[in-house]
Amino acid sequence: MLLSPENLQAIGLTLKVAALTTGILLVLGTPLAWWLARTQSWFKRPVGALVALPLVLPPSVLGFYLLVTMGPHGPVGQFTQWLGLGVLPFSFAGLVVGSVFYSLPFMVQPLHNAFEAMGTRPLEVAATLRASPLDTFFSVVLPLCRPGFVTGAIMTFAHTVGEFGVVLMVGGNIPGVTRMVSVQIYDHVEAAEYADAHRLAAVMLVFAFAVLLALHTYNQRQQTRQWGTP
Repeated sequence: MLLSPENLQAIGLTLKVAALTTGILLVLGTPLAWWLARTQSWFKRPVGALVALPLVLPPSVLGFYLLVTMGPHGPVGQFTQWLGLGVLPFSFAGLVVGSVFYSLPFMVQPLHNAFEAMGTRPLEVAATLRASPLDTFFSVVLPLCRPGFVTGAIMTFAHTVGEFGVVLMVGGNIPGVTRMVSVQIYDHVEAAEYADAHRLAAVMLVFAFAVLLALHTYNQRQQTRQWGTP
C-alpha cells in the first residue's frame, strides 16, 4: 500500500480541518475585509496589522499565546470551562481555532484587495436602483470580486493543510484527533521511518504544486477575460 492507515487518517483529518477553517474564515473574513476596504477609521491600520501578524510572527509564538489564552487559566479557557465545555487545547475544536487565527491573513488580504479594486462606482449604481445591501452584495459585489473569494479560499485551504508550528503547540499529537499531515511527517522522521515520510511528503508536494498551478491558471484566465489578451 502506498500510504499506511495512519497516514490516510492524518490526511483525512487535515482535509477536514482545512475545509472547516476555510468555511469559517469565509464567514468571518468577508465582513472584516469589507470593513478594512471601506472604513476611514483610525483603527484601520492597527487592525490591518493584527490581521497580517501571522505572516511575520513565528508560528510557535502564536501557538504559545493561543495555548495560554485557551488553557485552564486563560480568559478563553475559563469561559469555556464555565460553559461546561472544558478547555480547547489538544482537541479538534482547539485545532480549528488555532488554524483560523493562523490562516486569517490568507483569506482577508485577497478579499481586501478585491474589494478595493472594485471601487465605489458599482455600489453607487446599485444604490440608485434602490437595491438593498444584501442584494447589492450578492448581485454586484460577489460577481465582481469572485477572483478574490476564489484566491482567498484556495490559499486558506492550502495554508491550513501545511500548518505545523501552531498545530503542534495548540493541538498536540493525538492520533485521529489532532495529528495532521505535517505532524505525521515529523513523527516519521523522528522514528527514522524515512520511506513513510517520503511518501507522505511527496503527496504534500504534489498537492501544493497542483494548488498553485490551479490558482495561477485561474488568475490568468480572469486577466484574459478582463483585458481580452492572452
